[in-house]
Amino acid sequence: MGRLKIKKGDKVEVLTGKNRGEQGRVLKTFPKEERVIVEGINMVKRHTRPSRDNPQGGIISKEAKIHVSNVGLVCGSCNRVVRVAYRLDEMGGKKRICRKCGADID
Repeated sequence: MGRLKIKKGDKVEVLTGKNRGEQGRVLKTFPKEERVIVEGINMVKRHTRPSRDNPQGGIISKEAKIHVSNVGLVCGSCNRVVRVAYRLDEMGGKKRICRKCGADID
């Protein structure tokens, strides 16, 4: 529980499950639950009743949470699924780096 190595806006690839091999951007993270919502991945049908926002109601399709262990971060420079390492920068802050090519991720 706690810190995730994947952040909002990161490009990730699904490693297991029905959407294996698909890529998408992280829309939201849930660090306490260790889950993320990925754009276009793990789509579920939701039955909604009519409301002010959705006067028609009906069945809508939306993304569901997926466990962070089932997705891998895609490095922008080497364009493959990589693990993340941390390096301290000059200001004393942490920077995420790719373990395969050593490039900065953010």
